[in-house]
Amino acid sequence: MTTDHDHELHAAPSNPHAGQRARRLSLAIVLNMGIVVVQVVVGFTAHSLGLLADAGHNLADVAALVMSLTAMRLSVQRPTARRSFGSHRLTILASQANAILMLAVTPVIVVEAISRLSTPQAVHGTAVAVVAAIAMVVNLGAARQLHAHAHGDLNMRSAVLHLAGDGLASAGVLAAGVVISVTGRFDRVDPAVSIAIAAFISVQAVRILVRANHVLLEGTPDDLDVDELRGAMRLVGGVESVHDLHTWSLSSEMRAMSAHLVLDGHPTLEEAQVVADAVRREIRDRFAIDHATLELECEACDPDPTCAADPSHLR
Repeated sequence: MTTDHDHELHAAPSNPHAGQRARRLSLAIVLNMGIVVVQVVVGFTAHSLGLLADAGHNLADVAALVMSLTAMRLSVQRPTARRSFGSHRLTILASQANAILMLAVTPVIVVEAISRLSTPQAVHGTAVAVVAAIAMVVNLGAARQLHAHAHGDLNMRSAVLHLAGDGLASAGVLAAGVVISVTGRFDRVDPAVSIAIAAFISVQAVRILVRANHVLLEGTPDDLDVDELRGAMRLVGGVESVHDLHTWSLSSEMRAMSAHLVLDGHPTLEEAQVVADAVRREIRDRFAIDHATLELECEACDPDPTCAADPSHLR
């Protein structure tokens, strides 16, 4: 006997923060495009690779923010017969694409920085410092606003990380500009800062990529203890044991689960349904699992071969 959270196609769960997130992302995109234009113009005139590297980082982030916004809008589309879970995974794919884009930018920055270290060019530190200060304030401000509405969404977290990374990169360029402006020397500080920016971008991108791939490979959510979940289900009245338990994420905000429940005695269909409903309430309220498919049994069936590594059928 199989019972599902909903046998029919259902709409994506409404998200009261979606509208605010979309507006804030749109504003961040506009502001970043303005910053890119200013950084490119001043970067060339001031001979600052650090500023140009920051502009390239910002431009990549504009593309990343556009992908995040597009994925967010598409993810709330209603499910169809061909996409019964809707388009929740688009936000994860956007996170993955963002990380790859960030990694693609860094080699260009590093190669040019190494060239500038060997043959430094005179840098106009004051102009660099002023533009970097403006970029830093705008990016960190936008990151703070988006962070307040991230709520565990990997897509939004990647957008926040992009903006925060831009802000910190601009802080490095600002420091380099101040040093060059005050001393009139140390032009190599500018390309050195560029390499530091590239290293920072790469580390953060790899972290996002690992998390996105974990979701796409249907791994167990990082903050979910499977043993604790199984134990909570077994404590529900009428449940004798739990086996063939699978948990995964459709997106950062939607979790799914399937499991076999062996029920005490030989309950009627109505009694079994009451137990299943109680299990669903428990896992929804305690573990934030919105979609659960439960197979109800009077006796344990043969273990699913795909769960060979899961000894739960022996408990």
